[in-house]
Amino acid sequence: MFAEIKSLGLVGMNAFLVHAEIEASRGIPSFDIVGCADTAVRESRERLKSAFRSSGIAFPGVQIIINLAPADTKKTGSVHDLAITAALFAVLGALNADELSDCAFIGEVSLGGDVRPINGVLPMAITAQKLGIKRLFVPFDNAKEASVCEGIDIYPVKCINELYRHFNGEEISPQEKYIPRYEEYASNLDYMDVKGQKAAKKALEIAAGGGHNILMIGSPGSGKSMLAKRLPSILPKMTFEESVETTNIHSIAGVLDSKTPLVCERPFRAPHHTISSVGLAGGGTIPKPGEISLAHNGVLFLDELAEFDRPTLEVLRQPLEDRRVTISRAWGTVTYPGSIMLVVAMNPCPCGYYGHPTKKCICTPKKVKQYLSRISGPLLDRIDIQVEVPPVEFDEISSEVKEESSAAIRERVQRAREIQNERFKGTDITCNAQITSDIIGEVCAMTPAAKELLKNVFEKLGLSARGYDRILKVARTTADMTGDKLIDKNHIAVAVSYRSLDRKYFG
Repeated sequence: MFAEIKSLGLVGMNAFLVHAEIEASRGIPSFDIVGCADTAVRESRERLKSAFRSSGIAFPGVQIIINLAPADTKKTGSVHDLAITAALFAVLGALNADELSDCAFIGEVSLGGDVRPINGVLPMAITAQKLGIKRLFVPFDNAKEASVCEGIDIYPVKCINELYRHFNGEEISPQEKYIPRYEEYASNLDYMDVKGQKAAKKALEIAAGGGHNILMIGSPGSGKSMLAKRLPSILPKMTFEESVETTNIHSIAGVLDSKTPLVCERPFRAPHHTISSVGLAGGGTIPKPGEISLAHNGVLFLDELAEFDRPTLEVLRQPLEDRRVTISRAWGTVTYPGSIMLVVAMNPCPCGYYGHPTKKCICTPKKVKQYLSRISGPLLDRIDIQVEVPPVEFDEISSEVKEESSAAIRERVQRAREIQNERFKGTDITCNAQITSDIIGEVCAMTPAAKELLKNVFEKLGLSARGYDRILKVARTTADMTGDKLIDKNHIAVAVSYRSLDRKYFG
């Protein structure tokens, strides 16, 4: 007999349809799997034999061959176990494969017959819906995640016995649709707790308002990490589309919380400075997302920037421009999105006290230069805002005057983002930091005085074309924060002031 059951595979962010074709005939009992299957797929033969025995279901005593089509596309992992199980049920006569043309099955089967969760369920569910599949059978622990997808019924399966009974009268109830709640950001970290540092807070507010990359430089204890860790409390709310994009990546990486199957708060990733370039950009034999992609639609915070490996930092250059990470292997190429807001913090020298008003720096000029030279010019050029974080004065830290709360700052940021959402409606651009060169002249319209000031700055500082564009983008955000349609000279002056550290520290 011949039967065909649908499944789904995943390469990077791209899910694809897989047909589990089974052919059973008389002969010496055997069980073979073909169709460009890797070791994990081929090992499902032994897993399923044991699962059938443990579940009290007779394994077909015939000659069986299963082909996972298309046969020229590599199949990886244990995701096809459940589809192969359904195909074996068809051989046993427990179900009619012809009635399952609108069904697909994904999930790993254990030796005891349990159906275990897998990674990447949401992108596979979205692809299944687009392909016209109406019913998707998934592991019980993945059902909430898959139910985010509209237009498809999700059936949670705990074990193969439950699936067997489903096709014999004891039907599994479809999973209720998961409705995300976009609540206000709730955290103990609030800018109300940060004394002083008004200039740094304002810079972070503008960075959040336009999605700009920002560098903070200052001595130890000045509050750089404290400021950065509170940044999520002022970021704008995620849209549903952004939540789905981010959840897809976290699902593939296997870091999604089963209790909250849709990421509704912007990610904040803060890898240690010992991270490798593969850990940052992603990779492996089967390329997985790195920290850049896991921070998609959120913040990537690199503390102690100069302590990172120079080759590791250089990995950031292309993703910061293209907003995606491309990983190539002999068998093909995988692309993950990487639209991030890069936030970096560093000391001005090895001892940390170069330029400190009261503490003496013990580093030689050569050591200071070598330390700062770990950050390349091209990487600095991709950072829109540079701000110095000075030591906090005693009067500021001992003051009993309450600082402005994150909620108040977030309201201004949200208003600015709403202006940008309206401006870029119908495009792939979501914030000012993503403005492309072909529309920057139209979007960043200036008054004559602003244009004259920018011309003088460009000639005096010898800005690159990228530097010119980034000043315009920051000026556009500064104007949006105050609700101005045209960029005036004050907005240009603010944007230029945020690139002054190039000359002070980096020559």
